[in-house]
Amino acid sequence: MKITLLHHTPLVVCANAIRTCWQSFDKSDHGGEKDKELIDRVGNKFKHASTLEHLVYTFYIQGISRALLQELARHRMASLSVKSTRYTLKELKHEAPFTASDQERAEKYLVFTGIEIVDTMSIQALENLRQVLQSGISNDKAKYCLPESYKTELTWTINARSLQNFIGLRSDKSALWEIQNLAKALYDHLPEDHRYLFSDFIKA
Repeated sequence: MKITLLHHTPLVVCANAIRTCWQSFDKSDHGGEKDKELIDRVGNKFKHASTLEHLVYTFYIQGISRALLQELARHRMASLSVKSTRYTLKELKHEAPFTASDQERAEKYLVFTGIEIVDTMSIQALENLRQVLQSGISNDKAKYCLPESYKTELTWTINARSLQNFIGLRSDKSALWEIQNLAKALYDHLPEDHRYLFSDFIKA
């Protein structure tokens, strides 16, 4: 899994949105400690969390499974642009056949769990898909053979309020192991001066 933060809203934008309500722009320190405290007090402590929606983050997320992608789709207050199987399955079509011992080569395409029988069956499913593609079946039909472990990538845009919810739910030990890793990685890739807004949501 690889995370890249492509864009984030400066804190001063959120502070200005809050200050709009009281017309207190003259008290701003342009995203400094006063503005940070204001955002935390109004957005978190006073629970006016809609103000946090002015903070937006765009991540490029690579090397996650389609199983994790399905979980991401449950967080609807976010925008996803996902690698298309219609146009990209050709990357698999010209590979040599895969066997159970080809884990290192198959890792280009699959997320492994570390459970031997699951990972072996994932490689078998990958080989089944490769054979279907080689038979001339169109990508749109062949993709029905995709294993859940097949890797994908996406650009994901989410506001701070929704990201707090995501991190709080998905860093918990009851969440899917892979999405736990994602939640913690997203937190680690936030700008350092933004992390204070999320530190109470991240689970150990």
